[in-house]
Amino acid sequence: MTDDRDRTDAVQPDDAGAVPADVLAEQADHPTIPAATPGTSQPTGFGDYFTLWTERLRAGELGALPIGLGLLVIFITFGILDDTFYTARNFTNLLLQMTVFATIAIGVVFVLLIAEIDLSVAFVSAVGGVVMTLLLRPDDPGWPAWAAIAVALLITTTIGWLQGIVITKAGVPSFVVTLAGLLIWSGVVLVLTTSASQVGTIRIQDDFVVGILNAFLSDQAGWALAAAVILGFAGVNSWTAFRRRRDGLPSKPTSVIVIQTVALAVVTIGAVWYANSDRGVPRATVFLIVFLLFWSFVASKLRFGRHVYAIGGNPEAARRAGINVDRVRIMVFMIMGFMAGVGGIMAASRLRSVSTAAGGGNLLLLVIASAVIGGTSLFGGQGRVISALLGALIITSIENGMNLLGLASGTKFIITGLVLLGAVLIDAWAKKRRTAVGVG
Repeated sequence: MTDDRDRTDAVQPDDAGAVPADVLAEQADHPTIPAATPGTSQPTGFGDYFTLWTERLRAGELGALPIGLGLLVIFITFGILDDTFYTARNFTNLLLQMTVFATIAIGVVFVLLIAEIDLSVAFVSAVGGVVMTLLLRPDDPGWPAWAAIAVALLITTTIGWLQGIVITKAGVPSFVVTLAGLLIWSGVVLVLTTSASQVGTIRIQDDFVVGILNAFLSDQAGWALAAAVILGFAGVNSWTAFRRRRDGLPSKPTSVIVIQTVALAVVTIGAVWYANSDRGVPRATVFLIVFLLFWSFVASKLRFGRHVYAIGGNPEAARRAGINVDRVRIMVFMIMGFMAGVGGIMAASRLRSVSTAAGGGNLLLLVIASAVIGGTSLFGGQGRVISALLGALIITSIENGMNLLGLASGTKFIITGLVLLGAVLIDAWAKKRRTAVGVG
């Protein structure tokens, strides 16, 4: 028996030539469970699971393996080249830097899942940060933090809606629309910041907003967060395995769940202990975890998320199956706008100000690279929300290490570009391999 998502090529259209909607709706469910090939039994222990996992690797289903190997190489290389890379202070800095990239990259993942692109995301995020900061200025107009944040997110979500409307209703490619958006929203940022301040920089004086990315949890709260992550992972995986066994579907063996839980516990406990030895776990880490859990639930458990995967895999088949493709695409760009706004607010909090440079530099490159390097396919229909976190960890580690080494900007661009190119080549090879063996 195969996992629902691994029988895409086995799906047969009905008499009208359309793939049943209920089949398409389940393409994205449980992507991490190795599927048994025809004629083999379900994995009953670690040995069977490992065998099926190696078969998936040979078939091009690489999962998080490239991420793990990449992180190992990065940490060893920069640790050797600069002793400060392993310090607790640098570790907490890495967590803070990663949060902004990962938050925006969550929206990028959704856009890539439907085989689209958003080149305006960096400046959309800047619009969110600038609007919030302008509304927070004391007596001008001096809005409360919650209201300023809400308006900023409403505006960035509306931007996503507008761009989605043009893409779907006018039929203009997302590359062109969002490239125009890049120019438009960068101009908006310049107009807003220069009209509000002659020097082009506006400081944030609200303590709550500043604390979004500059406050840290107490040691006790950090340990409570670690316990919640470990117990939550074990509970969700155990319940999922039980439910799938009850329904006669492939599931993770108990031994695998135990091994994964222990590995997660080691990493989580070590990270919290290391962070507590400096300033503590950043409060922003909690926000990031909440967003990852929420959007992972949306992508893997809700019908909307399954429609996203179906559209990315085959938009015409999804349309003929009764899925409102245009509406889903518009909603995806609204998610992109919302998450870009959240990331822009976090970036403004981190810097305690906004300026004419907001959204510029290599932010666009880094957030798109985070999604792609994390395992989201540029061809659509393949990837998970957690890709945003994994890719951001890779990108942030590289950026952090290169900054510690004092490398020139040109050198950093070259290295980051090569890493992105490598991720794209791996993705292309994996897609070709899956096609060759008939699983994708």
